[in-house]
Amino acid sequence: HNSFLIINFSVSKTNNLWQSPEWKRYQESLGREVRIYESTQVVIDKTVGGYSTWEIIREPSAPIDNEQCTIDNLFNSIIEDAKNNKCMALYFSPASELTVNCQLSIVNSVRHQQPEATRIIDLTKSEDEILAQMKQKGRYNIKVATKHGVTVRQSTINNQQSTDIDDFYNLIQKTAKRDRFKAHSKEHYKKFLENLDGAFMLLAFAPSIVNCQLSIVAGLIGVIHKNQGIYYYGASSHAHRNLMAPYLLQWEAIKYCKDKGCDSYDLFGIAPPDSSENHPWKGVSAFKEKFGGDVVIYPEEKMILLKPLMYKLIQIKRKLF
Repeated sequence: HNSFLIINFSVSKTNNLWQSPEWKRYQESLGREVRIYESTQVVIDKTVGGYSTWEIIREPSAPIDNEQCTIDNLFNSIIEDAKNNKCMALYFSPASELTVNCQLSIVNSVRHQQPEATRIIDLTKSEDEILAQMKQKGRYNIKVATKHGVTVRQSTINNQQSTDIDDFYNLIQKTAKRDRFKAHSKEHYKKFLENLDGAFMLLAFAPSIVNCQLSIVAGLIGVIHKNQGIYYYGASSHAHRNLMAPYLLQWEAIKYCKDKGCDSYDLFGIAPPDSSENHPWKGVSAFKEKFGGDVVIYPEEKMILLKPLMYKLIQIKRKLF
């Protein structure tokens, strides 16, 4: 039931979360500077000594007809400012293949921060049709979670959310340690929910045999932008893995976004189909595959190193500490 789609078009500007005013406000709440060049947002993340990295997500659009000159002028302007502001590296992850003519070397990025591929589920279909296009194992695991009494509720913006964020953060710390990735700070997730319009958190609970109370076994943070739901962060309890709570959690997120009027749900990030087994997103890709959807492939993220030596020194420092 799955299809592969290699994109040759840009993400619609009206549906591009990462180039939206909402994303700009959220990034600024994290203490990052956002500069706008024509219609393109550049996020500036500062580090030690006033050095920084600059990032462009899903923009600019691929050149059409005589727009190559416009693209080159845009990048030259950004690069010139970046050089003058202690930028070590400029990252950009366009929605489609992009040719940039500049005097500096453009290489593939070594980080895996923006998806190189994703799965997008069509929410214009009925719930039965969405279930039908899933892998059989996905539907089965949703039923397993329900059979074990797993329930899902949305965290609302009130005093309860502070406790919910604490619970989610405790869970994602354990998930990060188990799956060998670096979790963000608690404040990061808190600001995502409080400062990004359309953000939501769903939590899955299961009855506890010990004290007959409900205990949190999985959590999900996502965002709705325009007519698209996007899954962003997930965490689950390894001790309760037999309950299959993450499957019910995703299904409830899909229904939540559909009820809010979304026509698609982006599972946000899988390893590209032709990637090696050691790709860092390989494990989560197997999980997301069970929900079906269309595979969308993006070009690899590119980077332009402006201060190679300082960039390398800071990367070494981060690995050591």
